[in-house]
Amino acid sequence: MAENKGIIIDPTTLATVWHHMQTTCREMRHLLERTCQNYLIGQLRDVSVGFWGADGQMITAPLGMPNQFMATGLAIQVVYKKFGKDLHPGDVILTNDPYGAHCPHLPDWGFIRPIFYKGRLLFFTMVRGHQEDTGGAFPGGYFANGYDIHAEGIRIPPIKVFDRGRERTDIFELVWNNVRYPKGIRIDNYAMIAATTLAEERVLDLVERYGPETVLASLNEMMDRTERAVRSEIRSMPDGTYHGEAATDDDGTVLDEPVWVRVDLTVRGDEITLDFSRSDAQRKGFVNMIYAASYSQAVAIILCTLDPELADYHNEGSLRPIKIINPKGLVVNAQYPATVGASPVNVGMQVAEAVQQAISQARPQRAMAGWGRRRGDYVFGADPRSGERYVRTSFDFDGSAGATWGYDGPNGPCNITSLASVRRGNVEEMEVRVPWRMLRYELATDLMGAGRWRGGAGMLWEAENQGGEAGMATGSTDGDVTLPFGALDGHPALPSRSYLERGEERIHLKPHRMYQLKDSDVIRKQSSGGGGVGPPQERDPEAVHEDVLNEIVSMQAARDIYKVAVDPKTLKIDWEETRRLRGQP
Repeated sequence: MAENKGIIIDPTTLATVWHHMQTTCREMRHLLERTCQNYLIGQLRDVSVGFWGADGQMITAPLGMPNQFMATGLAIQVVYKKFGKDLHPGDVILTNDPYGAHCPHLPDWGFIRPIFYKGRLLFFTMVRGHQEDTGGAFPGGYFANGYDIHAEGIRIPPIKVFDRGRERTDIFELVWNNVRYPKGIRIDNYAMIAATTLAEERVLDLVERYGPETVLASLNEMMDRTERAVRSEIRSMPDGTYHGEAATDDDGTVLDEPVWVRVDLTVRGDEITLDFSRSDAQRKGFVNMIYAASYSQAVAIILCTLDPELADYHNEGSLRPIKIINPKGLVVNAQYPATVGASPVNVGMQVAEAVQQAISQARPQRAMAGWGRRRGDYVFGADPRSGERYVRTSFDFDGSAGATWGYDGPNGPCNITSLASVRRGNVEEMEVRVPWRMLRYELATDLMGAGRWRGGAGMLWEAENQGGEAGMATGSTDGDVTLPFGALDGHPALPSRSYLERGEERIHLKPHRMYQLKDSDVIRKQSSGGGGVGPPQERDPEAVHEDVLNEIVSMQAARDIYKVAVDPKTLKIDWEETRRLRGQP
């Protein structure tokens, strides 16, 4: 049995309390998937849920994107400081403000509900989801060349939208009047609030059964146990300082000039310090990150390298041994009024990659290569079938995951900043929602990084515009110049490319730009996969052979890169030639 603050907790109670909170989070997201009309939330799962203590400590957040929830404790502290004793049962607070409330970027709206038991504040629960639109200069929120953050949309400070259970319709009217597609956003907002109501009901039932002191003691015990486990993992790494760096193609305003994130990772005993002081200064363009977002992404990558058995147990205890040094004014700690629209991906992905590189040196047996770069865009126009305006966004265009030591990168997971929590849409759903006909959607050949363990495959995607004139922001797209890195002599992935084909004309679509589309234009995307881990010539020939049969690796690449000969007639391994290529007797 465990004892916490004088309360003896038996193992069954401890497990029941912990998994009750976890299960409630899954119920919350299930409710959102059944209710939200927004493609990003309801279909792609660009949403996060969780519980925090009255003091802002993260209790459980098992589902979602790290930059949406990992630093939510900072937002909780802002809410508590602002409202203090004016928090009551039935309150719901809305905010999306990066500078006033530590939100990752304006499209990620967070609904926060305090949970009381017999007048005592015990918890906060939150749902944060990516809205279809948040106002600003262009639909969708990924406008690369805004003058300041106000060009990106409406900034909502922490404000009550429900006060003691009473809806503040005037506040909602003000907010919805400043976004496009208010009908759909209204539906989504009510669904998000309903998920917090469900969370409150489930937790109060738990507290009623076990009592608040037992529940709180159980959760404190879980945090203490997790902290001990994480510190033990860190102690297994050799002390030292390790370095990593990664760049995005440009910031969207100053074009064709890479923006760098650099980290110095120091292991000392049972603590890790991540120092981003050598990163570039904040930029004019929209790739800037606020502190909370870069903190979240960096810490999440560290947790990914720990014992997989801990994956379902991370909480505030996991964060305590990890320190961040991140001076103000850097691209990873931008100050008002810098634009931050692309930050969850650019430079969010670069934060992830820099930390991946550094931690892979400290822990080579869990080395990770870079994932396929984000290839998203925002297309907006009018649907001739309904006459209504639309905005299309998706993760369908992304490459796949990078390899890790001992494992190939899986084919299909979308972008490292989501840790594969978001998913791809399906062709039928997309064609119903927007006036685009899908022409091609398949894994590519030879676009991943080679290695003893290869990266996940790249992606080929093509679609035809059937909706007349439209605008397209290539938004947080990346990877034309900078590449997903390989680890421990594994190869980086190949460059990505996007093209607009209009009759006989072919236009290279670069990242972070705005383009005008016409009816019948075809967009073609070639997205690189993940990087490889370990020397390619050490890859199991049978694994190379299987990739050739699956057309993920070409026969030429098998021979030239992996040193494996496949007979073009029989499609079998030529073992004699393979041994010669590999210099084996």
